[in-house]
Amino acid sequence: MEKLIINGPTRLVGDVTISGAKNAAVAIIPATLLIDGTCTLENVPNISDVKISISILEKLGVKIKWIGPNTVHIDTTNISSSRAPLDMTSKFRASYYMLGALLGRLGNAEVGLPGGCNLGARPIDQHIKGFEALGAKVNVSQGKVLAEASSLVGTSIYLDTVSVGATINVMLAAVLADGTTTIDNAAKEPHVVDVANFLNTMGADIHGAGTDMIKINGVKSLKGGATYSVVPDQIEAGTFMLAAVASKGDITIHNCVPEHLDCLTAKIEEIGGHVEINGDSIHVWCDSRPSKAIIKTQPYPGFPTDLQPQMGVVLSVADGTSIINEGIWESRFQYTAELNKMGANITAQGKSAVFEGTDFLSGAPVYASDLRAGAALIIAGIIANGETQLYNLQHIDRGYENIEAKFRNLGADITRVTE
Repeated sequence: MEKLIINGPTRLVGDVTISGAKNAAVAIIPATLLIDGTCTLENVPNISDVKISISILEKLGVKIKWIGPNTVHIDTTNISSSRAPLDMTSKFRASYYMLGALLGRLGNAEVGLPGGCNLGARPIDQHIKGFEALGAKVNVSQGKVLAEASSLVGTSIYLDTVSVGATINVMLAAVLADGTTTIDNAAKEPHVVDVANFLNTMGADIHGAGTDMIKINGVKSLKGGATYSVVPDQIEAGTFMLAAVASKGDITIHNCVPEHLDCLTAKIEEIGGHVEINGDSIHVWCDSRPSKAIIKTQPYPGFPTDLQPQMGVVLSVADGTSIINEGIWESRFQYTAELNKMGANITAQGKSAVFEGTDFLSGAPVYASDLRAGAALIIAGIIANGETQLYNLQHIDRGYENIEAKFRNLGADITRVTE
């Protein structure tokens, strides 16, 4: 068992460089299955979800060659199987992108039901609705999703809820379909745009990504042969922005897209932090105790649910009473029980939580319940008095590359040890 030992409190100061976006990479890697040829991906985050995605592709007959720590050459000319291994797809959420990609390329797919963080009900009904609208037959049984179609035909699809996963999956299935597909009520997140940009670079004809209506004109094939760089990770950047505020620190964050973080920037300035943007860098500092706030998470461009736990740490030591209303996942507040072990005063019920700001946190043994909770608890350990031991690191490793090294370079006293 691995754990992080964190000794605090520490004021974080220095520079950090952001890795490629997890949520984009785990969709773009399956999207390469649509290419009848090769491509090279740069700025790929070296995280466990990416490694599993790559391993699944290799099981399907794809040739993979790493040509650097964050660059991978992919040859999908010959795919030998449309069955993604059940034991691998169950380890992370984004495995469902194999469905849209394999269905679009081969006309059939068999993929195990996805795993990932336990954040409450996470149905794939909108994915299935989209596949069926394109002409596929879909069956869910024995922990697997089976989809097949003699041909896929473009159509108009309205998503009943704004879903990043369904938007991307339908887009993948529609790229090689006959005719034109429109996705109405589409998700607008930056990684949706990045997947569309990648596919267009490889020969697709997609318009409107980043708006609530995406239009996909089907093409005969994707020839590939190009190099594409994954967009920087807005959630990792936001994590370090909030770490600067929580620790009353001074951090410059490089290799990011500041406009992807407009909502967070506004909230940081509202609670007393300072943000300065310079090209693809964001300078964040805070020299006083943050003030209270009211937060509601929403789909992009609203406040991201994936930054809610990190903001919760800030509000746990803020001046006054704060409220967070979670608009996406009903089980996102599991981390608050761990913060309360550290001296926070948080009352969570359903999809709302009240944060009575305390003067300080104290180190304690805590457990990450999911990816973003783990990042939040690292920040909590950094600002807490004494030693914090953080367990369940497998959640954190799914989405952050070298996270303890990056925090250590900012001055944190943080060490990974094996028990």
